[in-house]
Amino acid sequence: MVTPTTLVYSRPQAFTDSPTHYCPGCTHGVAHRLIAEVLEEMNLISRTIGVAPVGCAVFAYNYFDTDFVEAPHGRAPAMATGIKRVLPDRIVFTYQGDGDLASIGMGEIVHAAARGENITVIFINNANYGMTGGQMAPTTLPGMKTTSSPYGRDVETQGYPIRMAEMLATLDGVGYCVRRSLHDPKNIRLAKKAIRLAFETQLRGLGFSLVELLSTCPTNWGMSPVEALRFVEERMIPVFPLGDYKVAPGVAQITVRNT
Repeated sequence: MVTPTTLVYSRPQAFTDSPTHYCPGCTHGVAHRLIAEVLEEMNLISRTIGVAPVGCAVFAYNYFDTDFVEAPHGRAPAMATGIKRVLPDRIVFTYQGDGDLASIGMGEIVHAAARGENITVIFINNANYGMTGGQMAPTTLPGMKTTSSPYGRDVETQGYPIRMAEMLATLDGVGYCVRRSLHDPKNIRLAKKAIRLAFETQLRGLGFSLVELLSTCPTNWGMSPVEALRFVEERMIPVFPLGDYKVAPGVAQITVRNT
């Protein structure tokens, strides 16, 4: 006798059937899934162009069944700007890590936001340079050990972490700028809602949108996946508080269903 089953989850249509290269416990895969689900639910797969620069997400084009281009390190906002201006009917998003966006590409992201480029940025903050060996990044926490700060980040000589969401939210060209986290189911659901609202912001021509996602890096942090999730909750969120840092009036009027 055949027993009927209930399908509770299937691979989003925006995903390819490809094995992941991400380390066990890394939440890049969770971020990818959320983007893919949103693109499918909004019927945007055929209209979307993604831009990935150098970093852990350098192979993002292997996973998304959408048009995708590769940008030099830190230059994804510049490439996205060009694509969006030439093809304004497309949905254009960048997928960037903290070493890429907040260090090498700082000038690119600030000026794209200041110009109000109608693109969406998914910013993965895992407090280190994940792909190149776990070096200190602009988002590394005070006292946090990395391969280039083996005694912990010393704020007297190496400065303080840069809070990108707060900083970019001060710019007039920004329509939507928030920070979410991927450390537990509740916050993952909130992250998905934010990603959807960011794409809605772009669809309606309301300016630059950015969703910063606090993410794990168990390999470079020297932790188990479970410990890494706890580190995000206990150590990262106090330094990078979750919240909405800018929601322009036109964006605030958008109603997004809670999925």
